[in-house]
This record gives sequence, structure tokens and C-alpha cells, in this order.
Amino acid sequence: MSTTRRGRAPLRAASIGLVVCGGTLGAAAREGLVLAGRHTDGALFVVPLANVIGAFILGYLFEALTRTAPAPERTRRSMLLVGTGFCGGLTTYSALATGTAALFDDSRIGIGLAYALGTVVVGAGATLLGIVLASGLHDRRAADRHEAGGADS
Repeated sequence: MSTTRRGRAPLRAASIGLVVCGGTLGAAAREGLVLAGRHTDGALFVVPLANVIGAFILGYLFEALTRTAPAPERTRRSMLLVGTGFCGGLTTYSALATGTAALFDDSRIGIGLAYALGTVVVGAGATLLGIVLASGLHDRRAADRHEAGGADS
């Protein structure tokens, strides 16, 4: 059977493998941040940092793949490995929610709100920054190619 009832392709082992490999690397990167943050009481520092880094990577990745339009299979693999896998393993919004709840339980409502909302707002900004940087790099490369082509004629 090549498709499911709704017309979507079934999960393939290769796709699952890409997500697992990317997720393993992303979780390892997050653990590296946690270990580095232990010296700075990183509980409130590491989770937002990981989430913001992941948001930036996702913004950059989506824009870069959209702008360069590599082969559809290559795009799909890149999204599975880096977007779903690595960024999924790196980011941890469940830990953000747990940390926020713990701050609320400690009657630190203001800090909890700043922690949660600040992470989301800064993450949105990081996504936008990733999009802008990928877009700018693509535009520069396109201009360089155009100039190189014009110099040859």
C-alpha cells in the first residue's frame, strides 16, 4: 500500500531515521548547554537559550530552502533532519512550561510571566532574524551570480 487513507505517504524507515539522528544531535546539543549552564545556575538561562537558537535555525532553514529550492527530496530530507529532528531535540517548550509553573508555584508570578513571554517574543524575533539573514544571503548570492554573468558577456 503506497498511501494511507487520507492520501499521505506512510512513514518510511529512512524518514524516521533522519528525525531520530537529528533529534539525537539536537538533544545532545541541549545537554551540552545544560552542562555549560550549571556554572551559572542555568535553569532559567539554558531553556530559553535552546529555544531561541532552535527558533533561529528554523527560520533560517525554512527561508534558505524556500529561496534555493533544491530538489524536493533533498528539501524534505533537510527539513526532517534539521527542522523536525535537530531543532525538535534542541528545543524544549515543555521544560519552559514546567519552569514557568514552578515559578508560579513559588509565587514568583512576575518572573514567571517574563520568563515565558520573553522566551516566546525573543524566539519569534530569532525566527525573523533567521529569515532575514537567509534572505539576505540568497539575494547577495543572486546579485553576485548576475554580476559574474554580466562580466562574461
